[in-house]
Amino acid sequence: MHAFARCFTGTVLAGTLLGALVALPAAAAGFPDRPIRLIVPFSPNGPNDLLARMVGQKLTEAWGQQVVIDNRPGAGTIIGTELAVRSPADGHTLLMVSSSTVVNPTLKKHLPYDTLKDLVPLVQLASSPNVLVVNPSVPANSVAELLALAKAKPGAITYASGGTGAATHLAGELLASMGGVKMTHVPYKGAGPATIDLLGGRVSCMFGTILPTLPHIKSGKLRAIGISSLKRSSALPDVPAIAETLPGFEATSFYGIAVPAGTPKAVIAKLNAEIARIVTAPDMREKLHEQGAEAIGDTPAEFAAFFRKQMAKWAKVIKDAGIEPS
Repeated sequence: MHAFARCFTGTVLAGTLLGALVALPAAAAGFPDRPIRLIVPFSPNGPNDLLARMVGQKLTEAWGQQVVIDNRPGAGTIIGTELAVRSPADGHTLLMVSSSTVVNPTLKKHLPYDTLKDLVPLVQLASSPNVLVVNPSVPANSVAELLALAKAKPGAITYASGGTGAATHLAGELLASMGGVKMTHVPYKGAGPATIDLLGGRVSCMFGTILPTLPHIKSGKLRAIGISSLKRSSALPDVPAIAETLPGFEATSFYGIAVPAGTPKAVIAKLNAEIARIVTAPDMREKLHEQGAEAIGDTPAEFAAFFRKQMAKWAKVIKDAGIEPS
């Protein structure tokens, strides 16, 4: 009952709320009555895809209905997102949402959907900080030293990203803005080629996902100087949080699930309760921890508030950086 109650809090009389809580399980009793499609607007093998498959397998086991992972990459997640919002709002179509989902309304002049009106945030699955790494040839052993270099030679420090508007790009823009420096952004078609050029010394630094970057840090091919979460990561406990130098700095990646607007509240509550249980179970927490991520499993109301806050935060970063929408 607790998960249901948290979804329907507000200025409601206790008797009315109790009646609603009793009615919810009955309304969702027949759900799901067929396979569930979980649309991933990214190619296979990325973090969104891997997390979707982990959750999908557990949901299949719990409910006895197959969860089909449908990879629909393209147009910066717009293709997959449009497919989801055009699908029947009955709970049998889910969509993986991430940082890309919240920045597209600012980065794109025309979207074929209204992000806030056409999607309902269901649950945040996990969050993951990125690690700021430099090529060993860069004479900076800390964020403060990197910012000092950037101040001494405006634009000389280059930072790679997986593409314009990617979470790793916006983290770099936030660093430059909060640090009061000018750095040069070098976008790539994905984190892979960006990392290759950083290893080769063709760019100075980048924000990288912890798991694939960790081997390069351990081998000494890259130097880790900062974590993008407010606190240090247990995966790299000796690496300071950037917030220790720039108070309030936070640029984490998040992974969540949304449903098309109009999905029945009872179905939303049932999906939320089960998926939150799955991601916060000890075995899933451990799997996520191994990848440098933290399980969340919040309520729809909490995720919706977080979602809107992220949209506003990154819209300001994008506008302040002078990034023109395409």
